[in-house]
Amino acid sequence: MIAARPAAAPPLLEVRDLHTVFALEEGAVRAVDGVSFALERGRVLGLVGESGCGKTMTALSLMRLVPPPGRIVDGQVRLEGRDLLRLPEREMRAVRGAGLGMIFQEPMTSLNPVFTVGSQIAEAIRLHRRVSRRAAWARAVELLDEVGIPEPQRRAREYPHRLSGGMRQRVMIAIAISCEPQVLIADEPTTALDVTIQAEILDLLRTLRERHGMAVVLITHDLGVVAEQADEVAIMYAGRIVEHASVLDVFEHPLHPYTQALLRSMPSLGSERRRRLEAIPGQVPDLLHLLSGCHFRDRCPKAIGACAEQDPPLEEKERQHAAACIRV
Repeated sequence: MIAARPAAAPPLLEVRDLHTVFALEEGAVRAVDGVSFALERGRVLGLVGESGCGKTMTALSLMRLVPPPGRIVDGQVRLEGRDLLRLPEREMRAVRGAGLGMIFQEPMTSLNPVFTVGSQIAEAIRLHRRVSRRAAWARAVELLDEVGIPEPQRRAREYPHRLSGGMRQRVMIAIAISCEPQVLIADEPTTALDVTIQAEILDLLRTLRERHGMAVVLITHDLGVVAEQADEVAIMYAGRIVEHASVLDVFEHPLHPYTQALLRSMPSLGSERRRRLEAIPGQVPDLLHLLSGCHFRDRCPKAIGACAEQDPPLEEKERQHAAACIRV
């Protein structure tokens, strides 16, 4: 785990050696395999990797919402020093929303189609706040206005299918911040949105973070989003963090071959128009049949024989810059 930066207070959120396993007939799938990181108030951690690398499952593990047959088998998730994995479910329900809020990846499947968006926001408020229905509804309308939905009084009475994709995403954000969480987990918050709406949603998240003082875990496969939004970056591969550093260090001096490959696959404004983007060969590994040693070695241009023998730990290679690679 990357060494902590000097700080006057302990981290708001601290994850230590988190393991989530799915017990299948074919064998055990280690979807989250020893993930550790810390996050301070007001800061943004970008959690990056290809689809299937364990980003969303890490988020669901933090919220203790892992679907069966998945199970958190080890580790700690500390919010202000309190280990959420040791709480009774009743206490954990109180933490969801007020301590940890989450914007889920696909709003159309997360919103209930038979209830108005206003009633769904109001329900989230009443679960965590002792307020009347009238007060919860008024707050729901205020939140729709805060997240930039025009005519919030009218829109609150609409059903999800009557709203555009961008508006539905704003409703999801309104639900996530309705109880003013200390940490907001945003799981691919701009998926399937056009570029203009993506920019608006990201600007909204930045504004809300500054206004409410939240820490943010931003899950994405888009390094461009990370460059614009995050303070630090954790690169995930096969359920593990393989590189962790400040956003500036990762973009200017990436250490892990996987991070380097991700950056080479990004288009840039200064690149030649006809230059072909590089692709990472191969596929994300099947977690049931992982390679020995480094799980990235069959796709890595720097792999040597020793990579099959050693399972490299995440360790600090440079000041405040950790990587899991024997070639660094």
